[in-house]
Amino acid sequence: MSTTPLPDQSLRPRPKRADARRNYDKVLAAAREAFAEGGASASLEEIARRAEVGIGTLYRHFPSRQALLEAVYVDEVEALCRSAADLDGLPPWDALAAWLHRFVAYMVTKQALAPELLDYVGRDAAVFQDSRAALYAAGGGLLERAQQSGAVRADTDLPEVLQLIGGIAKIPVSEPGEVDHILDIALDGLRYRA
Repeated sequence: MSTTPLPDQSLRPRPKRADARRNYDKVLAAAREAFAEGGASASLEEIARRAEVGIGTLYRHFPSRQALLEAVYVDEVEALCRSAADLDGLPPWDALAAWLHRFVAYMVTKQALAPELLDYVGRDAAVFQDSRAALYAAGGGLLERAQQSGAVRADTDLPEVLQLIGGIAKIPVSEPGEVDHILDIALDGLRYRA
């Protein structure tokens, strides 16, 4: 892809007909749910059953397991990018913090899908490069706005912040909400202090 996708642009084309679009979305939702429950190794037959479509419908939209994995991954990236625009009405710090909390949730999906995707494509594959560019465009605007408002320290950039958040997302926890609490502690370090 030659241009950086914006939050309202798709990284992956979707069906145009309403019935095809509904089936596409049903398969995508079922795959996301199956992958979240059983990891990326969930069977395509199980995904078709959950989506209440035939296996032929699944294969019509996603001709291979790789295509389905990529579509779920890209859908998660696009949702995260769109959420940045949804936060425009919030004060700059609140918008950035809310998006970074959503980024942690995205990382959970990425950790489930990326290893299996890497069995098909390399780390420098277009799906990863395009997704990274879209995330940087969405999150970069939020960080810049927070820095310009004086809410966030100026001596950091989005790659550093995302490395921090990515590390937090990988922490094994035993209690619900523990990662969010750790993230809130880390976010305090991003705040500007005179």
